[in-house]
This record gives sequence, C-alpha cells and structure tokens, in this order.
Amino acid sequence: MSAAKIKVLCVDDSALIRDLMTEIINSHDDLEVVAVAPDPLVARDLIKRHNPDVLTLDVEMPRMDGLDFLERLMRLRPMPVLMVSSLTQAGSEVTLRALELGAVDFLAKPSLGIRSGMLDYSELIADKIRAAARSRPRQARRSDTPAPVALKAPLVSSEKLLIIGASTGGTEAIRTVLEPLPANAPAIMIAQHMPGGFTRSFAERLNKLCRITVKEAEDGERVLPGHAYIAPGDAHLKLARSGANYVARLDSGPPVNRHRPSVDVLFDSAAEQAGRNAIGVILTGMGRDGAQGLLRMRKAGATTLAQDEASCVVFGMPREAIALGGACEVVSLEDVAPRLMALVAASGRAQRV
Repeated sequence: MSAAKIKVLCVDDSALIRDLMTEIINSHDDLEVVAVAPDPLVARDLIKRHNPDVLTLDVEMPRMDGLDFLERLMRLRPMPVLMVSSLTQAGSEVTLRALELGAVDFLAKPSLGIRSGMLDYSELIADKIRAAARSRPRQARRSDTPAPVALKAPLVSSEKLLIIGASTGGTEAIRTVLEPLPANAPAIMIAQHMPGGFTRSFAERLNKLCRITVKEAEDGERVLPGHAYIAPGDAHLKLARSGANYVARLDSGPPVNRHRPSVDVLFDSAAEQAGRNAIGVILTGMGRDGAQGLLRMRKAGATTLAQDEASCVVFGMPREAIALGGACEVVSLEDVAPRLMALVAASGRAQRV
C-alpha cells in the first residue's frame, strides 16, 4: 500500500497562481492539492473540511491580510505554512514578519514570466512542501516577551570566529542565537539559504534586535569582532585572509548542493583558513548542505555544534552532519549561544595559560 499523499491547501487571490500551484504540486506523486481558496475567509472553512498537511499562503489578499490570518491560525490551529511572497523590498520585510509569526518557509514569486518561472521552481516547491509537512509548527514569540539578557563575553583574541549555517526555520533560529550575544562577541559569518533581496532585509532586522552589528557581507571587507556577516542571497560567502586579517570573499560560482549561498562553501573556507580558531554551528534546515563542511571543520581542529532534533523546525542538515560525525556536540537551540560563549571563554583561558 503506497504512503498517503501530502495534502496541500493553496490560498492566493490570483487565479493564475492557484492554477500553477495546483499543476506543479499535483505533478509530484507524493503531493496533492486538496483545495484552493481566493482569500483567508474561504480558506478557514476549507481547513476544517480537508485538514491539510501544508498551507501555502499569499501575503497580500482581499478581505483579510495574509499576516493577520497567519497570526490567528498559529494561535488557534498551528500548522505548517509556506508563504508565497513577491521579490520586492516590501515583500521581503513582510515575509520575514511571517516567519516570525510561525510560517515554516517561503517561496518567492518570479517578478517576470510568472508561468515559466513558477514551473522552473517545480522541484524547489515540492521540496519545500515536503519539508514543511515534516516540520514542527510553532507559535510566534509573544510581543511582550522581554529581550534576552546579554551573555557575558571574556576578553578574547580577534582570531576567534563563529561560523553558522542554516536553512528552513533558520531565520528565527539565527535570531535566537544572535540576540543574547554581547557587543564584544567574536566575529560571526552566516550562510542562510535565502534568495537575493531577502538577505539584506534579514540583516537589517537582526541589526535592530541585536547588540552586535549585523550586516550583509561585502566582498573584501575585514571580518571584525562584534559583527555578524550574512551571505548575500545570490553569492557564496567565504572566509579568506589578507595579510594578518580575516576578510570576507563573495563568489558568484555555481550552486553547491543546489544552493548559493552554500553552507558547505562557507564551512570549507573556515576549515582551510581558520582551523581550530573557528567554532562551527549547523542549525535547522532541509537537505544535507553543510554536513560535509562541518566534518571538515572538525577535522581541521574546530569545535562543532549541531542543533538537536527536538528544537529544529526541520531536522535535516543537523541530522546529516551528526550522522557523518561532523558534530562534536548536539545542543538545543536555546543552549547554542551560552555554549558558544562558554567555548570562547575556555579558549581564552587556554591561550592565557
């Protein structure tokens, strides 16, 4: 007996997008669109009737805004939601807010040639729906939740680096790791699977929330303590050296593991350039990007952490890294930042002895 298909409900005010999503999703043997809705009010009744496994949700719709509907849905009936967003500055900011509210992931609508563009996304759409179906729906943080208390950082050598990779569920996971870090934390480099145009909004949002400076990485800039550098959504980020300094390098080469930026590319460069001066972290995400790179970092002498299954939105990338032996430690998301500071402190003590 074959496994049951993943049931999908598509909510979008565009009949073209509803038709395209139905065509794409139904072309995969393990996926099925059970219903479509032009707005959230219609979707509400269809959710009760069909009990879908995954909801795809447009942001801008009549009768009820997609974010308002998402917020109510995650409070009353948490379920995996995949946002469908426009590739604009406003679209990226709204999408990041949707991820804060509990959406698992998002798809970016092509700005030109919507039909051909969406059909080109067929495998990506299917992969994201499969990952969403396996994910753990979560409620948004309450708006009155106090900011995390700043962790204390010892005086450390500027040589120390924190190298982080993430995918599905990673935007909120990265926020959880960065928010409590003190202003004098070691330099941080981050590869998060995200399209171009979204990473700048992501960096700006984090910069407002964190004590460290968070920015989109620029080619050739020095990598400094107290800063986090996020790979742009259309380039690989690498760690390099210029004389005695670490610098960021951007590479527009082909995707690796179907991704650009790729976590493996960042981790490999950290293994080569920083060795034991780096600490590697692989967070929630689908697929296996970063698993081999984390192993290479560990073999080069770096301490490496993987997020545990219980706290992952999707336990794909960390699971692959753990299975390969790439993780020195497996820790919950809430414990990653304190553990990083403890490792940095221990390293500082060892340097002084």
